[in-house]
Amino acid sequence: MTTFDRRDILKGAVAAALLPALGGAVHAQAAGKVVIGTWGGDYARLLTKNIDEPILKPKGMEVLQDQAGDAPRRAKMVAERRLPRGTVDVQGLSAANMYEMNEAGVVETLDYSKIPNAKNLLPTMKYPYGIGHIYSGNVVIYNPKIISPAPTGFKDWLDPKHGNKIGFIDIQYQAIMVAASMAATGGKDMNDMDKAKEMLMAVKKAGARVYPTNEAFAQAMKNEEVGISAIWKARVVQWQNAGIPCEAVSPVEGIPAYVSGFVIQKNAPNKENAYAYMNAMLEKAPQEAFAVDMGYNGTVTGLNVAPDLQKRIGFTEAEERTLKDLDYGFLAKNDSAMKEWWDKVFKS
Repeated sequence: MTTFDRRDILKGAVAAALLPALGGAVHAQAAGKVVIGTWGGDYARLLTKNIDEPILKPKGMEVLQDQAGDAPRRAKMVAERRLPRGTVDVQGLSAANMYEMNEAGVVETLDYSKIPNAKNLLPTMKYPYGIGHIYSGNVVIYNPKIISPAPTGFKDWLDPKHGNKIGFIDIQYQAIMVAASMAATGGKDMNDMDKAKEMLMAVKKAGARVYPTNEAFAQAMKNEEVGISAIWKARVVQWQNAGIPCEAVSPVEGIPAYVSGFVIQKNAPNKENAYAYMNAMLEKAPQEAFAVDMGYNGTVTGLNVAPDLQKRIGFTEAEERTLKDLDYGFLAKNDSAMKEWWDKVFKS
């Protein structure tokens, strides 16, 4: 059974009490509400811009967002599972966390007959319990002005010689620990947490900085407060477009794949509208818009993405052969312990 930090459970319970249960299920084409659990920042803004406003609002549907990090949102899902009706319909989660919540028994087994656009989904993005929305890969990001010579992979990123120019993003703790394991084992093992912790402790002592969100880290890169980290390639493209001095390097240890997707809560109060939302996110227009706005690859076939943009956000054939799917079972089993260690070392 999935376990959570007690503080997150309490946060989830409080949040559940504060957000009132919404109206019953409504037919997908009728006016009604749907509540989307999502990270804040750019992602939430672009969901509104590319899905809510152009597709669902004209149909009379009100889209509300429950914005928070994934840990407290997952905790709230577990805290609410005994309720006949939860407070959120659709949750945005990584593929690893979608797996974890399915194991916890709190997400719907999808009825794909209610998601017509799913016929265009890439096979690897279609899960029994969720749908991949966008995907990228975890790469090294660096500022050539600060970091020289150019890094070749995760081991170079986590070299203590970079001192306080090394940056971490707090909400990416899971990806950081996977990358550290790969760095310590030459790409042979994504799950060696003991070696990962040794490597991370060394850079912590060297002065590595931690930022709470992607946006806060981007500002630090812009100000040249830090010069090297790891992030999804999509974010590198987005920040390059914003004028932040940075380059991406596909790590020699291999490229951990990152999938951001959606699940429907088992006790969603507006389940039919939840299905309507899942279908809308797979429309070609918002999928293409996320490639332009955020640098992520779409998860459906037949997209019209400019070749120069596709070259920047995608991977070469050689790089694609090094893409590595995460061990979702391992991450689900160990996430609580990973977060507890991370918070103790980097946030206390």
